[in-house]
Amino acid sequence: MDMFGIMRFLFPIGFFAVLGVIIFTAVRGIIGWSRNNAQPRIPAEAKVAAKRADVSHHRHHTAGDHHHAHTSASTVYYITFEFLSGDRMELHVPAREYGLIAEGDGGILTSQGTRFISFERR
Repeated sequence: MDMFGIMRFLFPIGFFAVLGVIIFTAVRGIIGWSRNNAQPRIPAEAKVAAKRADVSHHRHHTAGDHHHAHTSASTVYYITFEFLSGDRMELHVPAREYGLIAEGDGGILTSQGTRFISFERR
């Protein structure tokens, strides 16, 4: 089998595999979004147990120039809340909220499923 014959066989498999991953990720995101929307907004007494930031670094090459590249980073912020029962829940929070909330703060956490809505300090 020559090289072009192999590529005619492998290219469609790779294309559909990547397309399948994209579709699976999109459907999973839509299902999570819908599930959160179906949940009631629940206010509960909670304390901030921990904070963490997940930083992802990306390296980009300039088209046609293999000697120069630039990097970028994106950060996702998480806060772990502890309820009076001792249960904990880690939620993704917006950067602005992350900066305003400190570990040890107590207050009312409002969440909707796995979605952070607000945290009012007491």
